[in-house]
Amino acid sequence: MPQLPAPAYPADVRARLDADAKEVIARYPGSRSALLPLLHLVQSEEGYVSRTGMAFCAETLGLTTAEVTAVATFYSMYRRRPSGDYQVGVCTNTLCAVMGGDAIFDTLKEHLGVGNNETTEDGKVTLEHIECNAACDFAPVVMVNWEFFDNQTPESATQLVDDLIAGRTVEPTRGAPLCSYKETARILAGFPDERPGAVEATGGAGPASLVGLKLAKGEALPKARVVAPRDGQPGGGQREDAPSHDAQPHDAQVHDPSPAERLSSHDAPQQTSASDPEHPAGPTAEEGE
Repeated sequence: MPQLPAPAYPADVRARLDADAKEVIARYPGSRSALLPLLHLVQSEEGYVSRTGMAFCAETLGLTTAEVTAVATFYSMYRRRPSGDYQVGVCTNTLCAVMGGDAIFDTLKEHLGVGNNETTEDGKVTLEHIECNAACDFAPVVMVNWEFFDNQTPESATQLVDDLIAGRTVEPTRGAPLCSYKETARILAGFPDERPGAVEATGGAGPASLVGLKLAKGEALPKARVVAPRDGQPGGGQREDAPSHDAQPHDAQVHDPSPAERLSSHDAPQQTSASDPEHPAGPTAEEGE
């Protein structure tokens, strides 16, 4: 059956959203570019993107409701139905799952009595499994309103949701202090977080990620050695004509790299036709020829 038109916002809410939307739209050369932050804005009002919110975005930006709906349904960060004060997401992508993410998710479903994308009866917690949040160094990861809670276990995650429901103070492992889902949505709409110390709060990546970043930047690492190929054939590790550690002066320091500094065997130099004079590759064509 066709749906009735979405109800309008109350006059005071509409006036406030109009003023906020005007500020958001002014940041962009084209008003259509403001759709994503405007969806966050209406989500901050009701805790999800309602039909009323989508109608507001469409009218404000001169779009059709179909165009707004297409965007709102594409991104999982926009809720399509009422949700809890705290969006608890458990990463169940490969590494987090292997490290215990699946067990955490199953434990929380049973403990809270809800399924995926469902909210507890008191309206406090919405549980969902989420895709990779680029925090694999700290797997398994749980996020609450997009703030990180690293290295979780079923026990710690259970305590976390119990504290949220009880109203106890919960501090993320890194990042800004926790706030409600509606407050988070307003921040994502581009409005400043005015809580004392929230902007200064920060966190960092794990050591493995930082090593990769240093390599990408070309920064020198402490003599990271290359591991021989897995098949044990020549072509990796130390060359036969290279001096061994025994040939070094007695006062030379030999660095034994940590596991984080060691490169994968996939990075070991391989003998190829291009590098082996006895098996030349033949003429090499220029790119595009």
